[in-house]
Amino acid sequence: RRILRLAEMCRRLETEEEKVLPFYPSSLTKWEQQKACRVLEEIPSEPLARAMQDYVGLERFWQRFNKAKLEEKALEQARAALANRNQDLRRLLQQYLAGAAMNQKVPRDPQPL
Repeated sequence: RRILRLAEMCRRLETEEEKVLPFYPSSLTKWEQQKACRVLEEIPSEPLARAMQDYVGLERFWQRFNKAKLEEKALEQARAALANRNQDLRRLLQQYLAGAAMNQKVPRDPQPL
């Protein structure tokens, strides 16, 4: 109940995209979706399955939770890639500066004998 109440309160904080497109595309094939719908329409015989029907309202919560986790992982990977790129650029800059320092030490016009 508490999670559902919090979800209702958080509805105000949703982005425009989430308000317009609250459902995410399914990765299931059409046949798999039809099979899942048939299974959901059946009356469950097991106690655990009956108890799970009480939590159907949490489906949107889990969709958003999973989406947030996926975005978090994607951002971690992007951050790691940027850190590697930054390290490569720093190494190249150090090589360039070392080469420029060496060029300044070498006299430009050798003195005639």
